[in-house]
Amino acid sequence: MAAEARTTQGFVHTLARCRQRPSLLGLELAWRWAFGIPALALIWFEAMRILAATPLDDVGLKQMTLTDPMAAAEAVSAAAARLWPGVLAAAMWMVPLLLVVWCVVSSVGRGLVLRRMVTTGLLPGISPKSTTGKVIALQMVRLAALGASFAVWFGALKWASQRAIVAPMAAGGEPNLVLYFAIVIVASLGLFTLWGVVSWVFSAAPLLAAVEGLTFAGSLRAAVTRQALRGPMVEINLVMGIVKIALVVLAMVFSATPLPFESVATPEFMRWWYAGVAIWYFVASDFFHVARLVQYAESIAVTELN
Repeated sequence: MAAEARTTQGFVHTLARCRQRPSLLGLELAWRWAFGIPALALIWFEAMRILAATPLDDVGLKQMTLTDPMAAAEAVSAAAARLWPGVLAAAMWMVPLLLVVWCVVSSVGRGLVLRRMVTTGLLPGISPKSTTGKVIALQMVRLAALGASFAVWFGALKWASQRAIVAPMAAGGEPNLVLYFAIVIVASLGLFTLWGVVSWVFSAAPLLAAVEGLTFAGSLRAAVTRQALRGPMVEINLVMGIVKIALVVLAMVFSATPLPFESVATPEFMRWWYAGVAIWYFVASDFFHVARLVQYAESIAVTELN
């Protein structure tokens, strides 16, 4: 009963405790943005290089309208076909590099945040172990599972396009865009929920290595077999899924707020506004990630004591 009270019912209390310790959010922002800003700069540099080296049909892209989705799709498809060789060549070296760097930076950063939680009294009784190498390896396992989920999602999108667009057009009919978007929405929400239900194993394993000092295989085995962790972890993940959706919706609402005043709002103001909304979203998201880490660590500590 105490463990349940610390998951869903105690989430608001956890948020309050995290808010009273702003250094946790500052440390979380520091390690995430220390990776994110250089990574975005590298992606931007490569994107500009590819665009500069690839001639595109600017007229067709500028004339795209929502009233003629098929013409817009053809223009986007033609542009993507021209850009794909350059994008693939850059992705072959950039994606592995960024994934490896992310695993290292996130493992070190989360270890620092976990130790800060202990020193500030947020996680009494927990003594983090120095297991950065094992945590990095377990983070790679989590990224592999996440990549597999994206592959399944992309496969569902391809099946939806074949079923609702390609097949009707091949038969001489009109594409069924309503069916296509219905399948996409259902598949996306379904896979998002499924990931929230099963991904706790890959999130718990690195924490088990850091908190209990388990081996690589022992951490994965404990995450799968420790039944007392299942309920709290699934609840936390589902709550975080709802929070992420709410943050995305709020960011969309904030982004659309100035649109009624676009006749008087300057492009420079709109750029600053969108930048502010993006920063707000990332800060809010990182704050909830800190709260989730607290919930995870407390759940593991409770099962360890039991």
